[in-house]
Amino acid sequence: MWTQSYDPIVSVALSAVLAAVPILFFLFALTVLKLKGTVAASFALGLELLVAIVLFGMPVDKALASGLLGALNGLWPIAWIVLMAVWLYKLTVASGRFDVIRTSISGISADQRIQVLLIAFCFGAFLEGAAGFGVPIAICAALLVELGFKPLKAAMLCLVANAAAGAYGAIGIPVIIGAKQGGVPLADLSIMMIVVIQVVTLFVPLILVLILDGVRGVRETWPVVLLLGVLFSGTQSLVLFLLGPELADIIPSLLSLGLLAVFMRVWRPSRIFREDGGKSPVLARVTARQVIGAWSPFYILTGFILLWSLPAFKSLFAPEGPLAALVVSVAMPGLDGQVLTGPELGGGPAAAAVWAWTPINATGTAILCAVLVTFFLSRSLGVRDLGATLRASAAELWRPVLMILLIMAVASIAGYSGGSATIGLALASVGALFPLLSPVIGWFGVFITGSVVNNNNLFAQLQAVTAQQIGVNPTLLVAANTAGGVMAKLVSPQSIAIAAAAVQLTGQESSILRATLKYSLSLLVFICLWVFALSFLLV
Repeated sequence: MWTQSYDPIVSVALSAVLAAVPILFFLFALTVLKLKGTVAASFALGLELLVAIVLFGMPVDKALASGLLGALNGLWPIAWIVLMAVWLYKLTVASGRFDVIRTSISGISADQRIQVLLIAFCFGAFLEGAAGFGVPIAICAALLVELGFKPLKAAMLCLVANAAAGAYGAIGIPVIIGAKQGGVPLADLSIMMIVVIQVVTLFVPLILVLILDGVRGVRETWPVVLLLGVLFSGTQSLVLFLLGPELADIIPSLLSLGLLAVFMRVWRPSRIFREDGGKSPVLARVTARQVIGAWSPFYILTGFILLWSLPAFKSLFAPEGPLAALVVSVAMPGLDGQVLTGPELGGGPAAAAVWAWTPINATGTAILCAVLVTFFLSRSLGVRDLGATLRASAAELWRPVLMILLIMAVASIAGYSGGSATIGLALASVGALFPLLSPVIGWFGVFITGSVVNNNNLFAQLQAVTAQQIGVNPTLLVAANTAGGVMAKLVSPQSIAIAAAAVQLTGQESSILRATLKYSLSLLVFICLWVFALSFLLV
């Protein structure tokens, strides 16, 4: 047994700074040194091992085991999901459906400001709510490139658009986990999310248009920007209040998609915007039947993902379920049950160090089913096309996947060594100012782990306990942890790697990070100030 220590050099602040060195170096390597993502992540992993073993005294075998566990979690389910999502996209292109999809979107509007709202904002939010784990970024960024967007701009727009939906990905799991780990009622946390983050959601369409075309673009498209902002944020708030987080992305996104398509039949911007002043494409004539058929891969995808998300389906693979034998759980030797948290975090066992291989009930397998059904319904595709698109997807993704594995290893070591908790506890030591920094903990949690779910697993309890100690509403700080984490999804290494792969900019992750970082930090600053103000009002 080994017990974590959160102040190894008798200075909480300095311990936290040293614990953050691997992540700070990773940011520095991408933004200043402009290293490739895999190179920067490799250095970060080496530094993380050094910090865990030398600074925190973690036994070498446990440090290596935690790194292996992180890499395995990156491989399955994350890499599996990304590979299947890109394969579905490439199969759609190979079948010729994508030409019709492009025409159908351009038929709604050839204006790229409208297209980014349709794809990155509305469709991306739907995919986030249904699947999460990078699926919306992988598919929507590729869609935008096919519509004529520059690759870097497409990646950045999809990452920023995720700020509206990231809190409720994969059927609301981040909020559900936040409530469980923070010990607050789910209904109360859902309502608090309305108070904390919906102001940001309201302005995401505005931010997307500003990125594309500045103030002039907002002046020319304000009816659409206002419609989508109010409709999406308002509907999301209503769903959270009445139903909870499970459908908080799905219902608003479908409603927004439909109303935007209808609205564009009666309204047009005074100028059609295309990047660099390019001309609008000449549209081929397509029938309604062709459009419905072309979009069928995504209907099929939606159906399978929703089926995989049903409680009845999930219960089949629960420990006592009839298909439980299809879930292979591997406990990491020397790590699982062998690490205890310090007294600051309760002194109990650390998170279970178990890797679960779920070949049937993984989200990636749902996407695989969509791939196969799409293939069998496509008369223009042969078995050779199926194999060729899979090989092309794997060839494009191996570097981004490697980067994901390295970063997940860093995150796992930081968690089991106590480094992540040390950063959180240092921020929590500021007393009455803690609500101002509370979202920063969430930001670091997601930047390190790539997941709002993992972030809430790490820090929701810390947020709630600290809130009680300083006399602040615990539900507010759990919501702040979630909201701060959402802002980090815009720049988390996992998201950046997926975006780079989707637009074929592998090796240029630093460019995407630099383009997106200012939006992530600006939104984080707003959330920090807003939560600090709310801490005086919501006691």
